[in-house]
Amino acid sequence: MFARGRDLLTSADGGTTVLGNAALELTIAYTSQRGIVAISCDPPVDALEQLVGVRASTGFRQAVDDALPGERQSGSLRFQLLDDVPTAALVSGYALGAGGVHAPRSELALQQADLCAGWATGATILTDIEINGRPPVVTGPEAPSIETPEDAWGWHEVALLPAHGMRRRRRLDVWRENDGDHELGRVDGFFRDSHMDANGCETVVHEYGISASIDLETMQFNACDASVGALPWVECPVAAASAGRLVGAPADGLRTWVRNTFLGPTTCTHLNDTLRSLEDVPALLASL
Repeated sequence: MFARGRDLLTSADGGTTVLGNAALELTIAYTSQRGIVAISCDPPVDALEQLVGVRASTGFRQAVDDALPGERQSGSLRFQLLDDVPTAALVSGYALGAGGVHAPRSELALQQADLCAGWATGATILTDIEINGRPPVVTGPEAPSIETPEDAWGWHEVALLPAHGMRRRRRLDVWRENDGDHELGRVDGFFRDSHMDANGCETVVHEYGISASIDLETMQFNACDASVGALPWVECPVAAASAGRLVGAPADGLRTWVRNTFLGPTTCTHLNDTLRSLEDVPALLASL
């Protein structure tokens, strides 16, 4: 797993300044409980070695908190990348199914019913597991380019995606805007998981857009909406409405709050991760 992040400031005249870069690399024994075999990051930190042997799934985020006290509150790019590891590892299992490798029935954790909209009781994925002993593999639409010629700095460079590789792309843009006599922070976000098939065709697995605003005095969200791109199951789009629950929520502690309260078949694991990342909106606004 390779992860990269960048903070970029765009001035009023269109000039750009790179405020920070971060990178993370992990080797994961995926079929051995997703245990971490090796991990490194840039900027480097020795304590990261404590995560070797930890599962890149359940318990990983707590292990990060234990190894790097204060990193969660820092608003750092490095923490953004570390925080995304569990669900990035989870969704990468799509590549196994697309490549014809299926987990045994005993490992499918049928008790996950109602975990999210896609896993709702009676939904497509659980029905297929009951009938065929494994979840269906859905091929999404071809992934259109998200780079635009008029915004050359809009995305940092990424490597070519190999066959049966998975990619997660996230963007979080913030700016200040006057609303009458009141100044707000505006937020625009984008999220996409994609898969490259054996023939070199990249298709979308999950895709959401986020639009939000935050009160600059209270740092509470006063609007938040999610728009749906492509999602794997017909039951998934209902989860977009859950973004509205952020109204009135403070940015401080948002990751924990979303994790503890955004539960059940009206939510989406992947949308939740995008919403959780909005905890760092104040840190980005401070850069302005």
